[in-house]
Amino acid sequence: MHFLYNFLTHISTFFIWVAQLFNPKMKLFVKGRKLVFDQLRTAIDIDDQTIWFHCASLGEFEQGVPVMERVKKMYTGHKLVITFFSPSGYEVKKNAPIADVITYLPLDTPRNVRKFLKLVHPSVVVFVKNEIWPNYLFEIKKNSIPVVLISALFRNEQSFFKSSGRFMRKALFSFDHIFVQDQHSLELLNGIEYHDATIGGDTRFDRVSKQLEHDNTLDFVSNFKQESICVVMGSTWPEDEQLYTAYINDSPSDVKFIIAPHKIDRTRIDAFIKTVNKKWVLFSEMDGKALPDFDILIVDTIGILTKIYSYADVAYIGGAMGKSGLHNILEAATFGIPIVIGKNFSKFPEALQLQHIGGLFSVKNSNEFSEILSKLVMDHEFRNKTGMISGHYVNSNTGATETITKFFEDLN
Repeated sequence: MHFLYNFLTHISTFFIWVAQLFNPKMKLFVKGRKLVFDQLRTAIDIDDQTIWFHCASLGEFEQGVPVMERVKKMYTGHKLVITFFSPSGYEVKKNAPIADVITYLPLDTPRNVRKFLKLVHPSVVVFVKNEIWPNYLFEIKKNSIPVVLISALFRNEQSFFKSSGRFMRKALFSFDHIFVQDQHSLELLNGIEYHDATIGGDTRFDRVSKQLEHDNTLDFVSNFKQESICVVMGSTWPEDEQLYTAYINDSPSDVKFIIAPHKIDRTRIDAFIKTVNKKWVLFSEMDGKALPDFDILIVDTIGILTKIYSYADVAYIGGAMGKSGLHNILEAATFGIPIVIGKNFSKFPEALQLQHIGGLFSVKNSNEFSEILSKLVMDHEFRNKTGMISGHYVNSNTGATETITKFFEDLN
């Protein structure tokens, strides 16, 4: 099975190379990996000590940040190395000040793995959430390097828990310890006789709760919102736009909308603009304009959505109407506001839990969207009660970072 895995990995390398000719994201994927080893040689000396964190993409990075910050304080003499698998994570965070080195993870071939580990020579390795790369894990274990998986979330249908999943189970057993998010994940691990696991919780709660301590002021949002009810549509896709456009067009005059698309695509934005009958303005074109006169502010930039949520009275979080995956609801919930999402969220326990306690509403179509938005906008008491549930949910689930970092205290 190991031979087959390596064969398929090499085959996929060829197809990825071909895909870059037609896909801009794949082009970044390939181009970025060409520079990894040179970057590591320049940034890390043979005598340097390092801690290596690997994240699939942006969401896993945000999940790992609280632990990165704590570990960095523990290992003051070490360089922090962060790798990404996806361009959508690397391109946004490649200059993040938290790390000494931020780069792509080379593909999981035996040659790449040996070369990478020789250059990085980490004292400790941390994988975040769902990253299981067999060749990396086997080589890490072979070199007796402590390796931990944090904020892991497992499901019954994953290969580790099937009779045909022996190879991937072997990779999973390479971890010295696994911190899972919930009881179900722990039970799945115990069911395959993996017992070096602890319920550590989800570090994203710690990450988003700290946002309340920051200065979230955005003068242009204050100017735009004034005294109106503000609905923020965060990380939205075309499927989400089809859901809420009708409500926006028929909404009361004292309701304003801030829309932050997941992908900044002017063609897609222009197509959406044609469907609305309200007065709109783009973030990139708002200078010199009287923002209070507009009903819709379209945020065609990245990096400020979390602060924008602090101005929201209601938040719609995108991704769950299609197959792209629900985006982070906790970034908005921490500010104590009601959350509305689409219909496909069964793989997101935080959304299921928040829905169960009444802080989140899932909708299947534009009629359901309009119905719940009308109630949240018009019923002040209902909106405040629902928002309080969201805020309390985040606050009551913090502490994962403390649990996880105790493991590193014993190593240091």
